Amino acid sequence: MQDLPHERDFQTQWQLLSPHLDERGRRLLAATGVVMLGRGGLRRVEEITGMAKATLRSGVAELNGELLPTGRIRRPGAGRPRSTVADPGLSAALDALIDPGTRGDPESPLRWTTKSLSTLAAELLEQGHKVSRGTIRRLLVEKGFSLQANSKTFEGGDHPDRDAQFQKVHDLVASHQNDGQPVISVDAKKKELVGNFRNAGAEWLPEGEPTEVNVYDFVGELGKVTPYGVYDVTNNEAWVSVGTDHDTSAFAVESILRWWTSMGRPRYPEATRLLITADGGGSNGSRVRLWKKELQRLADDTGLTITVCHFPPGTSKWNKIEHRLFSHISMNWRGRPLVNHETVVNLIAATRTSTGLTVRAELDRGPYAKGIKVSDEEMGRIQIQRDVFHGEWNYKISPMRAP
Repeated sequence: MQDLPHERDFQTQWQLLSPHLDERGRRLLAATGVVMLGRGGLRRVEEITGMAKATLRSGVAELNGELLPTGRIRRPGAGRPRSTVADPGLSAALDALIDPGTRGDPESPLRWTTKSLSTLAAELLEQGHKVSRGTIRRLLVEKGFSLQANSKTFEGGDHPDRDAQFQKVHDLVASHQNDGQPVISVDAKKKELVGNFRNAGAEWLPEGEPTEVNVYDFVGELGKVTPYGVYDVTNNEAWVSVGTDHDTSAFAVESILRWWTSMGRPRYPEATRLLITADGGGSNGSRVRLWKKELQRLADDTGLTITVCHFPPGTSKWNKIEHRLFSHISMNWRGRPLVNHETVVNLIAATRTSTGLTVRAELDRGPYAKGIKVSDEEMGRIQIQRDVFHGEWNYKISPMRAP
């Protein structure tokens, strides 16, 4: 259906302002939308806000001069107890429905949702909670949700088992955390040119004195570096190995081993298991044989039973390390040329957030050869146990010997 005039403007205003208004303010803002959109506006505003038509008509009446006594949100005697007061279990029931699948909630290891208001209302009704779509919308807004347009973040088409894999990752993360076992999110950040090259972004400098950098981004004598990150999901801590050679599985697992030696083992002295969440491609790809062979070495060296969960194709951006670590590194060094290796390491290690993120970084000058083949015989010696559900995504590698 074609948008009515000003509908997009009203929808933006509603998304930005409604969470900060009381009931009367939201009613008047919605009524303003009805008036602004004109013919058909009542129905479209109902769809956007979730408010009942009667409520919207009352708001329009207030705009047209039906004023309320000072300090009142409704007419005297109007209204009924809030749904969460009349039904104390409603809020908890809604939390239980959205918990495994809500996008970006910092209180849960992995949450995302595609549930509509109607679906949530129907599921709550089946549980004995009589609630409307408008009430659910209000509760979601109070919990920090908003209606948002799509954003280009996915890298491919949706896999039919994507939802189930997200649920599996969520359950495994919660299980390991409840048992006090470490959970890490791993990935390689994009390669960065080292030298006096332009870095995206800007920083405050005296007017007329920008940092001068090379005109052309040709690879210099310092080459490129690959920051490989290991993010501790439970403790908001991270280790980054800044590699100067190839981004291979050997480099990836060496980075995990360095994290374990420097940060993991002191933090989890009694650990017997390690859960790794990773995307499905690159040096830690689900189909890469060398990745599994190197993980066997890691299991033998540490004595840990290693469980790996890969995100489905096209969903690597949901890996925690992307928005809990890498995005903050990029913001920290924006507008600053990465002139040498020391600068790269120091800028990464200096990354902090208001939520308490701490980062340690180290330069890894080790050689990591490309093109190493792993034979069928070598694969047969790996102590791997594949899950019955997508064993290529979910598997466990046990140590063959004591560390």
